[in-house]
Amino acid sequence: MRHLMSPLDFSVSEIDRLLDLANDIEKQPKKYAHACEGKKIATCFYEPSTRTRLSFEAAMLNLGGSVLGFSSANSSSAAKGESVSDTIRIISCYADICAMRHPKEGAPLVASEKSKIPVINAGDGGHQHPTQTLTDLLTIRSLKGRLDNITIGLCGDLKFGRTVHSLINALIRYDNVKFVLISPEELRVPDYIREDVLKANDIEFEEVETLEEAMPELDVLYMTRVQKERFFNEEDYIRLKDFYILNKQKLAEAKEDMLILHPLPRVNEIAVEVDDDPRACYFKQAQYGVYVRMALILTLLELDKEFDY
Repeated sequence: MRHLMSPLDFSVSEIDRLLDLANDIEKQPKKYAHACEGKKIATCFYEPSTRTRLSFEAAMLNLGGSVLGFSSANSSSAAKGESVSDTIRIISCYADICAMRHPKEGAPLVASEKSKIPVINAGDGGHQHPTQTLTDLLTIRSLKGRLDNITIGLCGDLKFGRTVHSLINALIRYDNVKFVLISPEELRVPDYIREDVLKANDIEFEEVETLEEAMPELDVLYMTRVQKERFFNEEDYIRLKDFYILNKQKLAEAKEDMLILHPLPRVNEIAVEVDDDPRACYFKQAQYGVYVRMALILTLLELDKEFDY
């Protein structure tokens, strides 16, 4: 039995195979419509979520399975003080696989150690968000045709952004990937990412403060919101929340085939006028999230072996 806590839990060849399966699901959805009949996923979300929770549920329903779970800590026995360890022991009696989101870093890992079913980390604090990373990899590979030889700009909240941390960890395993880290001083990537991930692996990167200076060289621009829920004081959030707003004027210097990605939700860091630009791929990215989660459910339940793809 396997769990998914980090993108690094899968080798590059395993990720490639997972993405191949996701692409086949996209092309032939009917082929997989009954793959999980009789199976149940528990979505245990201690934090609010729209895309991640609903895409897991859509993924299982698309596979012919069923769904149970809760959408906030207040609607579970956590409100009575039940531990994550006890909750997962109970969930293991009811479901075949679990997707867990929790505000505390490491909580899904604790759950996986006590679980009798596969556990998927659906986001833990500011730490990891592996299924968003798989979604990002699928989007880039499907639309660019490759995951190597790219320059990717990561813009906005690089300090608390778990999607950014997971994506950096995943992409450093591919050849000739350069990172341009675009953020204000206060929201730069944490030291452990800079020192233990980028520098330790001899990865090319630069840190800049403005979108304009980074734009011309980018193959992919990954925008993120400044996350109010991660700040300890309101003044810092208000000062930094509008630091970057991508609009048509700033896109004038970008490559014609650059991809604009965003894990969503968007607040105002991408102007609505950008939605009609052919480079804007963030809603398509959300659709890819369903395909990759379908592929992941099949893989962790060891049902992928029943299909040729």
